[in-house]
Amino acid sequence: MNGAGALIRTLVAAGVDTCFTNPGTSEMHFVAALDGVPGMRGVLALFEGVATGAADGYGRMAGRPAATLLHLGPGLGNGLANLHNARRAWTPVVNIVGDHATYHTKYDAQLQSDIETVARNVSAFVRTSASTAALAGDAVDAVRAALGPPGQVATLILPADVSWTEGGTPVELSGPLTATTGTAPDADVVDAAAKALRSGEPAALLIGGRACRTPLLDQLSALAEATGAKLLCETFPARLERGQGRPEVERIAYLAEFAAMQLDGVRHLVLVDAKSPVTFFAYPNKASDLVPDGCTVHPLATAASDVAGAVAALTDALGATGTRPRHTAAERPGLPEGALDAAKVCQAIGALLPEGAIVSDEGNTAGVFAAGATAGAPPHDWLTLTGGAIGQGLPVAVGAAVACPDRRVLALEADGSSLYTIQSLWTMAREGLDVTTVLLNNGSYAVLNMELQRVGADAGGPKARAMLDLHHPDLDFVSVARGLGVQAERATTAEAFNDALGRALATPGPSVIEAMVAPL
Repeated sequence: MNGAGALIRTLVAAGVDTCFTNPGTSEMHFVAALDGVPGMRGVLALFEGVATGAADGYGRMAGRPAATLLHLGPGLGNGLANLHNARRAWTPVVNIVGDHATYHTKYDAQLQSDIETVARNVSAFVRTSASTAALAGDAVDAVRAALGPPGQVATLILPADVSWTEGGTPVELSGPLTATTGTAPDADVVDAAAKALRSGEPAALLIGGRACRTPLLDQLSALAEATGAKLLCETFPARLERGQGRPEVERIAYLAEFAAMQLDGVRHLVLVDAKSPVTFFAYPNKASDLVPDGCTVHPLATAASDVAGAVAALTDALGATGTRPRHTAAERPGLPEGALDAAKVCQAIGALLPEGAIVSDEGNTAGVFAAGATAGAPPHDWLTLTGGAIGQGLPVAVGAAVACPDRRVLALEADGSSLYTIQSLWTMAREGLDVTTVLLNNGSYAVLNMELQRVGADAGGPKARAMLDLHHPDLDFVSVARGLGVQAERATTAEAFNDALGRALATPGPSVIEAMVAPL
């Protein structure tokens, strides 16, 4: 057995059975070895950013890592933006990055680069396998590092000769690897948080990560009910379970002015698997820290913590074990009518979203109404743009659909963002994934028009306006989607959109609905 065969067998034994690939010459022995290991599923992407984003979506929904297979430093570089998003989501990902044969590096061939330096930008674990004998053990270390907690990106660099050399031996494991428990809760920190929540002063629980999913979400909602604290979550949670029968959670607003209103008067902010809130960007003459003056921050649990243990300890300290959470009532908007706009698109999604759906939300400005319109829809999961690097929505939808083949995925996608990773549609078609893409076409990088004003830049000139405009020529997403093998149609009225969405959600396989909406 060569190194590649031992590596793949070890990954499968460790619980990594899906690999999103965009390989090159140095990875050919890994590709050839796939046929000898039926337990590993290979999913081809046409661009590395699709592979890395899909691994992120897979990890968010499966709770365990997928692998990526990338070609040398440039291939890793092409996938970096969505690895950045995965890092911010604390998603477990194992990158396998091919490298030149060890004896070839001295020649400084055209594709030679410092892969480790590139990888360190997004990876908590980076290792170059030095020998075929060590490779399988290196893979186990990478998977353990990816699982955490916290979940993180682990990059294993695979020289071509380490891959092709005979003598590889898989690591024997008793079963798939799992995440460790995490750091035990500190009694003093728990006590301080309990005293803050009992103080009678305005308080809030700010949650993220694992705290946004049941059963922790229910437990934290009960704590909020017992103490009168607000229940807030991060602006861009990796995965929020929401909808009918699930706790009501208020997301911190993207715009600092609105976030300041949400936090106004709060004197104690308890963090549960969440970071203290800051603005996304710096703005002239505005504060970057969103914590109000006079507010004490209590970091109950970090991404490296035993979050469940910390929540249980706080519940015991407050004597709140008998309190019930506040759940969202079933409520759907009616189907919209008339001329189509962004609000009506979101209204229709709220009216038709099926139970168990997974929403990959990169709707940006045009999707601002979606959260409100779907609040009382049947139970579903909401995946957001954790790191702010656009081009995430479609690849994350791919990964979520691979991880959860029995659930419908809805990709809520902005026109500008979609073009970073539009190749995702081809992978959806190739794999027959149940992904319905709602593509909001307003012909603009609308979020940047807003940011121009917010940072105080003068945008009055035609050159500046042209840099944020997506006309001349107009984009035809129906033709693009069909060219990539996906059924697509365009909607210009609410009635047409309602019909298209209902049909798409009921039809197996991928589809695109191009919703023509005006800029907000």
